[in-house]
Amino acid sequence: MRASRPADPAQTRLRADSYTANMNNIADLRKSYERAELSEDASHADPLRQFEQWLDKAITAKVPEPNAMTLATVDHRLRPSTRVVLIKGFDARGIVWYTNYDSRKGQELAGNPYAALQFHWVELERVVRIEGIVEKVDTSESDAYFQSRPLDSRIGAWASPQSQVIPGRSVLVTNAARYAAQFLLQPPRPPHWGGYRLKPDNWQFWQGRKSRLHDRLRYSQDGQSGWIRERLAP
Repeated sequence: MRASRPADPAQTRLRADSYTANMNNIADLRKSYERAELSEDASHADPLRQFEQWLDKAITAKVPEPNAMTLATVDHRLRPSTRVVLIKGFDARGIVWYTNYDSRKGQELAGNPYAALQFHWVELERVVRIEGIVEKVDTSESDAYFQSRPLDSRIGAWASPQSQVIPGRSVLVTNAARYAAQFLLQPPRPPHWGGYRLKPDNWQFWQGRKSRLHDRLRYSQDGQSGWIRERLAP
């Protein structure tokens, strides 16, 4: 076995200097938030209506992927994990998305049904945070949405053993070809795939403001009578 060559001190210093320069550049990145404000008087008493207003604004403003949201879950070791999913519906019952029930997030939700969602609309300088308990949607609701998806997406739901280790991409390609031949144009919804609904008990709306004195409103559920709206320090 060949002995490893000692590190070149000059190269080591160069890499260290480059790392320090990059870190300094990152530390200097900052932005002044001045697009809008969020006051108690101008906000809705119902957080769902406030969310609908902000989501509509993000869509009309052509924010990239305004429907993208970060989903945070916690496993049995209390280790959190996040991933981006797409909102597919919302109403008074909660926020809906669809995924693989056997995935990591599905397994974590099976063990701990409490989760959090976050929307970050950078161009509008806005963030929405939503917390609550998660449940599966009715099978009929999952069936209806699944049939509305493009054919290749429906095949993909069968082809991908989501979150499992695979030896290479060829596994996905082979699976997709096999299921496409098996189901042709009518793939049924896989039993391991369907919808979740987060039932909010806490909302937060964040609007960036100048000098880091941001606006931040929290809505907490007040039993069955409605919502308590409070301002939080940013």
